[in-house]
Amino acid sequence: MKTIGFIGLGLMGEAMSKNIVKKFDGKVVVFDINQEAVARVVEAGAVAAPSIAKLAEQADVIISMVPRSEHVKAVYAELLPHLAAGKITIDMSTIDPAVSVELSRQVAETGAVMLDAPVVKSVPAAVAAELGIYIGGDKAAYEQVKSVLAMMGSNQIHLGNNGSGLVMKVLHNVLVAQVQNSVNEMLATADHFGIDKESFNTAVSYGGGSNFYLTSKIGALIAENYNTVFSLENMAKDVGIMKTIMAEQNLTLPGVELVNNIYQQGLNTGLGREDFCATYKVVKSNIQ
Repeated sequence: MKTIGFIGLGLMGEAMSKNIVKKFDGKVVVFDINQEAVARVVEAGAVAAPSIAKLAEQADVIISMVPRSEHVKAVYAELLPHLAAGKITIDMSTIDPAVSVELSRQVAETGAVMLDAPVVKSVPAAVAAELGIYIGGDKAAYEQVKSVLAMMGSNQIHLGNNGSGLVMKVLHNVLVAQVQNSVNEMLATADHFGIDKESFNTAVSYGGGSNFYLTSKIGALIAENYNTVFSLENMAKDVGIMKTIMAEQNLTLPGVELVNNIYQQGLNTGLGREDFCATYKVVKSNIQ
């Protein structure tokens, strides 16, 4: 491959694309409606594309990293007329798996191949190229772009057909949300009994209840620092995707219903732009 295209230069996409620019021995073409973000990645060594269509015409591998299903649909509406055999598209957004599967069918009709490859971890890991990447889609196409994905992440796993990577991403994030809710409930209950957060964390470390969410967020929770690393509204989106999957597959998952209610309360009380650990405030207010 000679040229990689990257669409979507938000907090994650900017960091991810800069790592490709740094490591790829070829041309990197980028597009975003935010011209300031484009300028920063161009300064790092990329080339700006005037449109998604022009990017698609140049690139052998086209990566997208945008917020929601409707944004991915809009990107692919512009990509599809310019795709052909030999091109591989990789959507790294977290969206409804059913939407991604349908788009992969449309891409296949052009002769190109689409992979879904959502990521786990947040901005610091994107900057350090230490993301985890879950891949769904054609295995042979995946083998061709493994080296590109390795420029952005330290771990990657191919999980099956189109949509599999997205299903796994949603399962992962909802698991985090449920662990988080247990931490929130027990922290708030500890506070009710006069046990401070630092002591709670230390005491838990002596037993079997330690978990990555608690150990990584305890400092922020103690300081009541809800500056955004991964927003509450983004996690609410992922829990919402899980609700859609449940409806489509006729699944009954009471824990998902519980955390969905917590996240909806967070959105309704204006916490959406805060870090997702701000759900602690929702839980604490509910138990009092």
